[in-house]
Amino acid sequence: MAPSFTARIQLFLLRALGFLIGLVGRAALALRGPKFASKTPRPVTEPLLLLSGMQLAKLIRQRKVKCIDVVQAYINRIKDVNPMINGIVKYRFEEAMKEAHAVDQKLAEKQEDEATLENKWPFLGVPLTVKEAFQLQGMPNSSGLMNRRNAISKTDATVVALLKEAGAIPLGITNCSELCMWYESSNKIYGRSNNPYDLQHIVGGSSGGEGCTLAAACSVIGVGSDIGGSIRMPAFFNGIFGHKPSPVHYLNHKDFGVVPNKGQFPMAVGGQELFQCTGPMCRYAEDLAPMLKVMAGPGIKRLKLDTKVHLKDLKFYWMEHDGGSFLMSKVDQDLILAQKKVVVHLETILGASVQHVKLKKMKYSFQLWITMMSAKGHDGKEPVKFVDLLGDHGKHVNPLWELIKWCLGLSVYTIPSIGLALLEEKLKYNNEKYQKFKAVEESLRKELVEMLGDDGVFLYPSHPTVAPKHHVPLTRPFNFAYTGVFNALGLPVTQCPLGLNVKGLPLGIQVVAGPFNDHLTLAVAQYLEKTFGGWVCPGKF
Repeated sequence: MAPSFTARIQLFLLRALGFLIGLVGRAALALRGPKFASKTPRPVTEPLLLLSGMQLAKLIRQRKVKCIDVVQAYINRIKDVNPMINGIVKYRFEEAMKEAHAVDQKLAEKQEDEATLENKWPFLGVPLTVKEAFQLQGMPNSSGLMNRRNAISKTDATVVALLKEAGAIPLGITNCSELCMWYESSNKIYGRSNNPYDLQHIVGGSSGGEGCTLAAACSVIGVGSDIGGSIRMPAFFNGIFGHKPSPVHYLNHKDFGVVPNKGQFPMAVGGQELFQCTGPMCRYAEDLAPMLKVMAGPGIKRLKLDTKVHLKDLKFYWMEHDGGSFLMSKVDQDLILAQKKVVVHLETILGASVQHVKLKKMKYSFQLWITMMSAKGHDGKEPVKFVDLLGDHGKHVNPLWELIKWCLGLSVYTIPSIGLALLEEKLKYNNEKYQKFKAVEESLRKELVEMLGDDGVFLYPSHPTVAPKHHVPLTRPFNFAYTGVFNALGLPVTQCPLGLNVKGLPLGIQVVAGPFNDHLTLAVAQYLEKTFGGWVCPGKF
């Protein structure tokens, strides 16, 4: 399956175009970009901002901390930091303060014991932010698409409603890439989000605004979605935790996700709906499982989150790169070293079984993801064309004409979206190629599932590089496949931070388990946080 000469030429031309666009973008940034006195926000000084969602909820339930003080502390932090990172694109401060006051009033009037309160409202009074692609009543729901700039949510997405019912208080909505299909969060409505560890670097996508908002301590828990790494890449680039739950499409169930996807735009259609996942993002690992329990609703019965995990008894497997795909960048040496530190610790300190593996089919990660995106649905429906999404299923969009307009500064679309619309038909596989890579996907999934069983986890890079500078992804469009492959394989994955590199940018790793063994990856996440420090406050480097 070696790439053809024609494929190599096409890749070269695509990268050359991306490189030129990247140079133009960086030059424009240097000439007219936002200027800040510091490359990072100021460190956190308010103690309330350094507590997990679980800790905050407990203090509020015990009436040791007023909810209104917690919400006000986060509002103050947002006002101080968000102008630099542009993570939150629409505030709901007035409503949040009213809701916080109602929590305090409820606690003052009713003397229910803490256990009862925890059962009813596990996230009572905890600040929450939500990716703009999800419906949050009264807030915009454009997914960065100019044609939808006036779309206002009349209701809540299912997961948002569940978190609000659990007591969480939304502070606002966060930025994403246009139509959630690129790994830099920038669009023509809200502009670009910046990494709190270095404003000249990306936040990832498509849940990038959520990632940088959490990392900058402007929120404590958040909602993201993931069809190619849109939770895990932003979590990695911003040094936080993010979890892609198990999908359930292998059970042929009419509700494809453990966590419901209803209430977001765009919704995956065709075979893509089998792989789209909604999941939690947060700064502290102890919030992951409680968030997942709330967000899954009835779907939680498919998981084993209350099962005790004995880490020493787990079997660990690791692989430091994808095996050498010509499409992807080489893995940064500091990421390989961080992974090896984890491996050494697991072997020598924890005393666990750790095995280095070489899964040869991982080098076809991008091809497997394209196979997934090309698949028909269980009802025979074809995936929606991206160019139709750009027109929001109404206005006809000519991508070549939009490219010309973009060069003149007149297009309402971003260059990644225009590029994807231009290349869409070339990227999709014909039946012969689809069948070939579908067989590879099924073979690799079988190999991984058998290897992991119900007591194994797989350690794998979250991305081949740390957070790149703005526009650089245009020169490396396929690097997202390090996360995307696990969407194609239908496995649960948790991205875990592993501190910072010498330049102060976050390091991290993906922890993968077999189907419906999310409890294993979440347990490993808590252990890695305890061992390697977890989230590091920006500005302290």
